[in-house]
Amino acid sequence: MKISVITLFPEMFDKVFNQSMLWKAQDKKLVEFELIDLRQFGLGPRHQVDDTPYGGGDGMLLKPEPIFAAVEDAKTRNPDAKVVLMTPKGKIWDQARATELANSGDNYIFICPHYEGYDERILTLVDYQVSIGKFILTGGELPAMTVIDSIVRLIPGVLGGETSAEIESFSDGDNYEYPQYTRPAEFRGMKVPEVLLNGNHGEIAKWRAENAPKTASEK
Repeated sequence: MKISVITLFPEMFDKVFNQSMLWKAQDKKLVEFELIDLRQFGLGPRHQVDDTPYGGGDGMLLKPEPIFAAVEDAKTRNPDAKVVLMTPKGKIWDQARATELANSGDNYIFICPHYEGYDERILTLVDYQVSIGKFILTGGELPAMTVIDSIVRLIPGVLGGETSAEIESFSDGDNYEYPQYTRPAEFRGMKVPEVLLNGNHGEIAKWRAENAPKTASEK
């Protein structure tokens, strides 16, 4: 899978893409990342990428010309890629969509907006509009990192264990993963449930099914 990211802040991605599972995926040649600096496609001597909105209003909007140019440039190297726009107006991201995109066989180009928003005409380029929740961030970089991580870790061969992704929270609808423990068996007076120590896999499976949370914690 090849993933291109169009952003005004490519340096934000360097550490993230070169750590943990994202680094492992690259090392195994399962994914290739490309960072594209939107400023390189800005207009004029100051490489302008934003302007005031028609009709008035606060803030600045990303201009269409740099976005179109950056996507067209990305498609010279990633020609069949689907374009993903990070936007609060998009469909809320979930595990089912992460699994779908991880197994689609497609490549992707992520657009990370900034400022107050973007010229609506860039939507003609977009295949998926994605939101990570009903809240606003400074830009699309952190949401893009989140979505990319959720996709890449599901590419077969990245996690390692054959069933690692299958037993995680949300892998089966809205279900949450069961509680888990490791050594020591007792820590500061808190004991691991006895059923997990007896080696009876049938009883363990039953306990896990009965103790998987049905709703998110309110804490």
